[in-house]
Amino acid sequence: MTASNETLTRPDGSPVRVLVVDDHPVVRDGIRGMLEREADLTVVGEATSGDEALAQVAALTPDVVLMDLRMPGSDGVGAIRALRAADRDWPRILVLTTYDTDTDIHAAVDAGADGYLLKATPRDDLISAVRRAAAGHSVLDPSVAGSLMSRNRADTLTAREREVLRAIAGGGTNRQVAAELMISEATVKTHLLRLYPKLGVTDRAAAVRVAFERGLIR
Repeated sequence: MTASNETLTRPDGSPVRVLVVDDHPVVRDGIRGMLEREADLTVVGEATSGDEALAQVAALTPDVVLMDLRMPGSDGVGAIRALRAADRDWPRILVLTTYDTDTDIHAAVDAGADGYLLKATPRDDLISAVRRAAAGHSVLDPSVAGSLMSRNRADTLTAREREVLRAIAGGGTNRQVAAELMISEATVKTHLLRLYPKLGVTDRAAAVRVAFERGLIR
């Protein structure tokens, strides 16, 4: 992700309107200070929970929502899902969080987030991301992009690889899985070695966990 010095305004020439959603006042103050140094960006409000974010969006009609994920009460993913149920495209929603696990990333993106940034994102990159989001682009931290690419590769699991995973999830050893599927034990090992990189894991237990998290097996 690269920074951009290009400014962006609304069609009427007014600054892009941003809502900051985070339960930590110091974080909100810091984000507000960074954004409001830019003539084309203005923070129109703040919220400390998902429910409060929904109310503020309705009242303030921001262009971009900077959304934390884990907050007391209602969380960010639930708020994203509710906002997208009301309008598929607006406001633009950028997750800004400290959490970079696959589970958090995929939940937010699947709920309808337009971007996912970490709080360690440099100031210029954050400002650029807000502008790009307002212009209709998706913005991802590089580590987040890698996670999503791994998931996309996981979507290419073959039917047999899924069968092997389901059998392992049921507690079967390689020998038991081979007998159940009527294939050799060596073939089971080959399937495992091929599916590990698709899931971004290195062992059986992690493969089963990730497969369940992503809905690849049930």
